[in-house]
Amino acid sequence: MVDDEKVIRDILCEFLALEGFHVESVEDGEKAIERLKIRQFDIVISDLKMPNVSGLELLERISEEKIDVLTIIMTGFGTVETAIEAMKKGAYDYVLKPFKVEEVVRLLRRGLDTQKLKAENIRLREALTLYRVSEAMASSLEIDQVLDVILRATLDESEGDVATLHLEDPQTGSYIERIKLFGDDSEPVPDAHMPNLEIDRLRRQFAQGLPILAHGRDAGQFFTSLSSKRPLISYVAVPLQISGRMIGMLNVFSFTTTKRFDEGERKMLSVLASRAASAIETSRLYDDLVERNQELSEANENLEDNYQKTVLGFAQALEESDRYTRGHSERVSGYAGLLAERLGMTKLEVRTIVQAGLMHDIGKIGIRYDMLNKPGRLTSAEIEVFREHPNKGRRIMAPIPCMQNLIDAAWCHHEWFDGCGYPRNLAGDDIPIQGRIVSIADAYDAMTSDRAYRKALPHAVAIKELLRCAGRQFDPELAKTFVAVIEEFRKTAQNNGQYNLIPL
Repeated sequence: MVDDEKVIRDILCEFLALEGFHVESVEDGEKAIERLKIRQFDIVISDLKMPNVSGLELLERISEEKIDVLTIIMTGFGTVETAIEAMKKGAYDYVLKPFKVEEVVRLLRRGLDTQKLKAENIRLREALTLYRVSEAMASSLEIDQVLDVILRATLDESEGDVATLHLEDPQTGSYIERIKLFGDDSEPVPDAHMPNLEIDRLRRQFAQGLPILAHGRDAGQFFTSLSSKRPLISYVAVPLQISGRMIGMLNVFSFTTTKRFDEGERKMLSVLASRAASAIETSRLYDDLVERNQELSEANENLEDNYQKTVLGFAQALEESDRYTRGHSERVSGYAGLLAERLGMTKLEVRTIVQAGLMHDIGKIGIRYDMLNKPGRLTSAEIEVFREHPNKGRRIMAPIPCMQNLIDAAWCHHEWFDGCGYPRNLAGDDIPIQGRIVSIADAYDAMTSDRAYRKALPHAVAIKELLRCAGRQFDPELAKTFVAVIEEFRKTAQNNGQYNLIPL
């Protein structure tokens, strides 16, 4: 709240606090800019006429500093022309004095809804980018084509001017620029004006696990020289790693004065780099297999495994952002594998069940993180969104030939044995065996793990709940078998001092 009239600031702050908002106030635009640089706010309400920095000047400063915040202008001297000028300078809306506080509250809630929609669109765009990149990697073994896709996605996500990818030469150990791309809206930067990377410095920082995100002069430490003709504004670099070994690095440069990379963009590029590393390793593996004239079936199996790991990376990326579900898919796959083994399935069938368990929650990509982590009860609208994730899982895997035998787990693990589940209300043996097995493993791990809305339940309570719901939610025979298996597993683990689930 920015207003030079203390009475108005105090009244609005007190009323908005009663409405559940967290409010801070300052008396002029200069102090508002200082506060906005220190911490993040969702909305700024600013008076138009103020000493030092006016409301319109504050709008200009917010735009110049690239501060992500909605601004509402409030004035008692307003005219239509004033309001239009404020909107041109980036204001979200305006309020004329005298005002009703209820109108301000409605406007604030509408602004917050706009912010949430914007954040959700960004997450969806990231998920779609990952899906597009992985789809391209699955359809081609040509490393140059895959790297081109990676760099184009990098520029799209970062809005940088130049992206380069350096790969390690397996023979010499040196890092060579393999490919370079320029942003669509930027003029090509002559090589003479491109910074020369300080490779050893970059490797040391990567080895220490330190992120590389630097701006202006601070970025100079990572280069042997910087051009004065076209100054570097911002720089981000992420390593390409396979099994802890760095095989390359992805670099993005901004020469645009208004574009500085942020931590969110660096994390997104890290995910792209991991996918690039997987693609490079896949391509190199394929080349080696061809050179050594190994059987085509072995090459296909390795390629299939790498692609499955790529798609699994989506689920792992989702879980890494959520401390309550971290490791959930891996544990579910292990429990499902134990049950499949006890049922006498073949090694191939057990392996398929384990893979299916890993992929069962892939459809949660795109669901808002605040909904996944909500500590309270979900609204009916949120429940509908959440219940769509089995169908989303099926749609993600359906176009992929090597994923066909894993679809049932993602699609059917929320079906109930009595037909009261979702999304298709299947019942009894009409529910595929994958869905019935993963449903039990999923429920057991969910009960015995910490969640946003409750602490983990004891093992004994979870087992009792499985048996209570046998015949209603779960296949009764499978539920009884699982209880016996998990009891034996825990007993053996206690004797051995370790828990070993079936690996992928």
